[in-house]
Amino acid sequence: MDNFADIVWGISAATHDASLTVMQGNTILFASHSERFTGIKNDKHLSKDLVRYALRWGHPTKIYWYEDPYWKATRKIFAGQKRPWLNPKEYLKNFIELDYIQPEIIYGDHHKSHAAASYYTSPFTSAAIVVADAIGEWTTTSIWHNMKCLKRWYYPKSLGLFYSAMTDRVGLKPNEDEYILMGMAAYGNEWKYEARIREEILESGLNLHKGIKGWAPELTTEQDLFDIAAGAQLVYEEEFCKLLGEAAQLTGEKNVVLSGGCALNCLANRLIPQYFENNWIMPNPGDAGSSLGAILAAKDSYCNWGGPYLGYNIVKPYPIEPLVKELKSTGLAGVANGPAEFGPRALGNRSLLADPRGETMKAKVNTIKNRQEFRPFAPVIRQEDVSKVFNVEADFVSPYMQYIVTCKFPDKYPAIVHKDGTSRVQTVTRKENAGLYDTLTRWYEDTGCPLLLNTSLNIKGQPIVNNEKDAEKFAKHYGVKVF
Repeated sequence: MDNFADIVWGISAATHDASLTVMQGNTILFASHSERFTGIKNDKHLSKDLVRYALRWGHPTKIYWYEDPYWKATRKIFAGQKRPWLNPKEYLKNFIELDYIQPEIIYGDHHKSHAAASYYTSPFTSAAIVVADAIGEWTTTSIWHNMKCLKRWYYPKSLGLFYSAMTDRVGLKPNEDEYILMGMAAYGNEWKYEARIREEILESGLNLHKGIKGWAPELTTEQDLFDIAAGAQLVYEEEFCKLLGEAAQLTGEKNVVLSGGCALNCLANRLIPQYFENNWIMPNPGDAGSSLGAILAAKDSYCNWGGPYLGYNIVKPYPIEPLVKELKSTGLAGVANGPAEFGPRALGNRSLLADPRGETMKAKVNTIKNRQEFRPFAPVIRQEDVSKVFNVEADFVSPYMQYIVTCKFPDKYPAIVHKDGTSRVQTVTRKENAGLYDTLTRWYEDTGCPLLLNTSLNIKGQPIVNNEKDAEKFAKHYGVKVF
C-alpha cells in the first residue's frame, strides 16, 4: 500500500484514447487524456507534454498499468493480430525517464480497472457492477458485486464489438463514432432489420472483431443506414436489459454501477431504472478512465471524488458577464476556463454554449462544427429547473450527460431536442460548477430561458480544447468569441 505522501500514476495507453492520472493518498491531483496535449483525436499513445505537466506534482513512486500485458498478448496471438506483445516498461521509456525516477510498475486487470474506476468514485457502499466494452485482455463483459467478480464473458462474444461492428457497417469509424450511430437510430425503423441483425450478426458466431462491412450489401441508401442503426440500437438494448436483469438477480442489489465503453450509450441507459433503483456512471467510463481505475483497483479503496474537472488548468475567473452578454448578442459563445474535463464530454469548462431557442441555431452550430445535420445537441440546466423543462422527477440528476429524457417543450427549444423528442441533458449545481451554474442563473434572469445548448469546444476532427493556445485557435478558426 502506498504511503500517504507518495505520488502514484495510473496509465492507460497503447490501445486507444491514452490517459494519465496522478494521485496522492485518496486524492486525485490530475487526470487527462493524452489527445488534449498532442492534438490527435483519441490518441492511443502517451505524450511527453502530458507527462511533463503531470510531473508538476512530483515523480511517481509507482505506476499502475491498467491491464495485464501478458494475458492480453495471449488473446492477440489467438486473434492473429500483429505485434501481440507490448512491454509497458519499454513503452514508457519513450515518454518518461524511468531510469532516473525508478518507479515500480504494477500491472492490473482490464475489467477490474473499469469496475474500480466507477465503484470507487460512486456514492454507494454496496452495489452491483456491470462492465461492458469491446475487449479487455480476454474479458468482454463482467458482473461484479462490491469488486468481487461473479461472472465473465470472453472474446469474441462481445456487446461492445457488436456495436462497433455496426458502426463500421454504416460507414462510421469504430471506436470513435459509436455515438453518431446512436444519434442515427432516431431516424430509422428499429424493427425493419432487427431480426436480421440478431440472427445474421449477433447470433451467427461471426467474430465481429473482424468487421461486417460486407453484410447486406444491397442496403446502401441513407434510409437503409438509418434503419440499420435503429435495428442495431434495439438489439443492443435487448442484450443490455438481459445483462442488467442478470446482474440484479445475481447480486440482489438495488444499486448498480456501470463501466466500460458501453456505459456511454446514454440512449440505453434510460432503461436502467427498470432493474435498479439507483445507478452511477463515472464521467469517463471507457478505457481512458481506467488510468484512474488502475490505481483504485490496486488501492482497493474509494477516492475523494470531487467531479470531472481534473485536467489542464486555465487559471482565471469564470467569465459569467462576458458569456451572457455575448450569448444575448450573437447566440453563441465559447468558454475555456479552469481545469479541463476528464472524459469525452465538455461539461462547462471547455464548452461551446448557445441559445437553444429558434429554428436556426441547431443548423448553425452543426455548420460551425462541420457535423451531420441529424446530429443532436445536449442542453445544460440548473438542477432545480430540470423538471420544469423535461419529463423527470425533481430529484433527477445527470451531471455528466449520461441519460436521455424527453423534453416538455420541444417547439420552444428546438436546438437541443432530437428527432424523437429526447435530450441528453446535463444538470448542474453550484457545488459541481459554480461558474456554469451562475452563468445559467444570470441567463435565466435576463432572458427567461432556463437552459443553454452545450457542446464541446473543438475544431472538427480535433480533440476538445485544452489550453489557452487551443482556445485562441478555435476562436480564430470559427469566428466565435471564447472567454
